[in-house]
Amino acid sequence: MHGPQVRPIIGLTTYLEQSRTGIWDVRASFLPQVYFDGVTQAGGIATLLPPQPVDAVVAARVVTGLDALVLTGGVDVDPATYRADPHPETDPPRPDRDEWEFALLHAALERRLPILGICRGIQVLNVALGGTLHQHLPDVLGHSRHRMGAAVFTATEIAITPGTRLASLLGDRHQAQCHHHQGIDRVADRLMVSGQDADGLVEAVEAPGGDFVVGVQWHPEERLDDLRLFAAVVDAARTCGSSGRND
Repeated sequence: MHGPQVRPIIGLTTYLEQSRTGIWDVRASFLPQVYFDGVTQAGGIATLLPPQPVDAVVAARVVTGLDALVLTGGVDVDPATYRADPHPETDPPRPDRDEWEFALLHAALERRLPILGICRGIQVLNVALGGTLHQHLPDVLGHSRHRMGAAVFTATEIAITPGTRLASLLGDRHQAQCHHHQGIDRVADRLMVSGQDADGLVEAVEAPGGDFVVGVQWHPEERLDDLRLFAAVVDAARTCGSSGRND
């Protein structure tokens, strides 16, 4: 059980990709530093969760060591997980990462851990709970402003839904850093929309009720001068641990 000053442990999912460093060119698990900087600067302890063989027992064992779960960005979710054929612009499937993150998410929901989904993470959250995705937004919206180019983040104004948890954290408007070509189509029944952009695209969702389950389509880790989302999940994790929910 945590005391009020103890730093909670925040698990962050990671990439698993071919990676070159020095003389090595190997499959490697990694995560951009800005993600765990966001957690540590907000008062948490970051621990990384690389994709690996998983079942419900393994996932449950992992989340017993966490106070919150952050689902990070990365490659597209496999369309087969929401019963769709792949679009030509959709990334090749990464079933190892999809299965790992879906299992961790369900285990975290079962234990009522705080959950924050970022970019791919909001899509994992939505699909795992029964929702679907737009696979290539230019086909839907007629423009590419959500992903202007490689490593180019687009400033996007988000209208936050009044009365939501997100509104209590960010107010009624938020300038977000976006880099995505996919987005939420049908929202899962267990989620509600808490933010949209000028096109009406869903940019944030959350679970109604008292548990902290929030997903944002943008990248809060790209603006660490604004730690409100990281601080919120860390604060929720501290409260969760103090309540004995992990015992």
